[in-house]
Amino acid sequence: MTRFDWPGLMRAGLLGLRLRPDQFWALTPAELLLMLGHGSGPAPMARDRLNELARAFPDTKERSET
Repeated sequence: MTRFDWPGLMRAGLLGLRLRPDQFWALTPAELLLMLGHGSGPAPMARDRLNELARAFPDTKERSET
């Protein structure tokens, strides 16, 4: 059985999303998670991946003009 982190979800909903308590408690857990960005697509790029791309494709002043 999966347990919800209610204190964490409440902080995210009430502080992060600025929901009023009645709005927070009217949501289903699935709705709240969707509002928080869970399950809405791939995870954002992490710093390691950005650094990897920057090494592979460095910005240079020289650009090939086509």
